[in-house]
Amino acid sequence: MKEEIIQEYINAYNSKDVNKMIENLSDDVLFENISNHEVTLSIQGKDAFREQAITALSYFSTRKQTILKTRPNGNSVEIDIDYEAIAAMDFPNGIKKGDKVKLKGKSIFEFSQNGKIVKLTDIS
Repeated sequence: MKEEIIQEYINAYNSKDVNKMIENLSDDVLFENISNHEVTLSIQGKDAFREQAITALSYFSTRKQTILKTRPNGNSVEIDIDYEAIAAMDFPNGIKKGDKVKLKGKSIFEFSQNGKIVKLTDIS
């Protein structure tokens, strides 16, 4: 069940379907992005997550996450991912519009008793 919800989320992410992405999020979901051991983004609430997800649509002309490995652990599931994207704009870190971005990372999905995602942490 949890793995199916995660796969639905990843499919929605890849197809840039924000409404489908937030379908299984709790109203008070916490999203954190961690890069180089630092929290670079922290968002509380489904509405704030939706707004950020819509904003992020403009960052990349294409994007794709592929699940490499899934590790269930009680109420959470950790996944290893491959990430590929084409930048749709210039970024402050030197990535230029049209550059291909390839990363390996992981995401941790934490679930409530009723099967909603209460916390999502992306780590790269």
